[in-house]
Amino acid sequence: MLPLDEALARLLAAVQPLGRSEMLLTAEALGRVLSQDVVSLLDVPPADNSAMDGYAFCAADVREPGTVLPVAQRVPAGVVGAAHLPGTAARIFTGAQVPVGADTVLMQEQCEAVPGEGLGAVRFLSVPELGNAIRRRGEDVERGATVLSVGSRLDPAGLGLAASVGAAQLKVARRPRVALFSTGDELVMPGEPLRPGAIYNSNRFTLRGLLQGLGCEVLDLGIVPDRLDATRAALRDAAAQADLIITSGGVSVGEEDHLRPAVQAEGQLELWQIAIKPGKPLAFGSVRRNHDGGSAWFIGLPGNPVASLVTFCLLVRPVILRLQGATRLHPRAYALRADFNWPRADRRQEFLRARLNEAGGLDLFANQSSGVLSSAVWGDGLVDNPSGRSIAPGDTVRFLPFSELLS
Repeated sequence: MLPLDEALARLLAAVQPLGRSEMLLTAEALGRVLSQDVVSLLDVPPADNSAMDGYAFCAADVREPGTVLPVAQRVPAGVVGAAHLPGTAARIFTGAQVPVGADTVLMQEQCEAVPGEGLGAVRFLSVPELGNAIRRRGEDVERGATVLSVGSRLDPAGLGLAASVGAAQLKVARRPRVALFSTGDELVMPGEPLRPGAIYNSNRFTLRGLLQGLGCEVLDLGIVPDRLDATRAALRDAAAQADLIITSGGVSVGEEDHLRPAVQAEGQLELWQIAIKPGKPLAFGSVRRNHDGGSAWFIGLPGNPVASLVTFCLLVRPVILRLQGATRLHPRAYALRADFNWPRADRRQEFLRARLNEAGGLDLFANQSSGVLSSAVWGDGLVDNPSGRSIAPGDTVRFLPFSELLS
């Protein structure tokens, strides 16, 4: 059996970024991968501004609590005030540009308004440090800085950062086109009668959701009958439209398993046994496109729901990110305490469904069968347990959160 790391290395060596890009409005680029650096053409903030509502003044004019200064001007956000007059204060609000000549701001809770002519005066109840509560020009981003690099996958914070430097549009990788279909005469769709011997097609929904979460254009080709001719026709249809074809189940050698001979007839196929649990079987290859002489990649996942989910997260997710040119392909992992006992070591690398508890440790779902999809809904992620290792309460384990794996 192939170790997981070797199998993933083979996949990533085989596929290359698609290299197709498009311009999108920044507001529409969530989850997409940048094809061009975002470089700031301005300082952020563009000028010194107040971090809070209060009063701006010269620190040299306020040397002791109780000092009173006349208020010379009022500076709301979006307004550029007049140059600061020594011996005065300016009423200022959060985000407003600090008047030229003022060097300190004190929050309004530490000040007391004194009624009088004009804007009155202000009494300072404390003495702040020089430069207090001022956000300096360029302290977030300096002009000319690369704020987001090629290969970055855009999250909400990234979109906000791009907008903060004035990027109205972003150049991003086009969505990979991924064809998805299921094989099996036993499969029916939710809403249809569940005849004897049939099961509802859960993998179709899980895999479609995973693909959409990764920014793919999903071509859902439905359920293919258990016939060789129908399977070959489905593969040809998928290859004509897609960059990648994903299936689950049906790559065994049984009389009703037609995917293996179908892919071999329409392209090429490798069957791998991967040393992980759940998810040992994986098919990888390509299907020819008749119209242009090219081919679409093919990955066949195991049929059991949790095995299909786990192998997608560990092996297919990095492939899809690579097709988009992403630079970070692997999920973040965390070292956490096991609050469970797992005494039976396995010769395969195990991925156990676990949940964070209030004490900061991990609890294990009772049934770790590859067919129990409820374990993935209950859990917060996977414990990555090396081959041959048992786990005792208090041991430190490697944890892969679903927040990393499912998007």
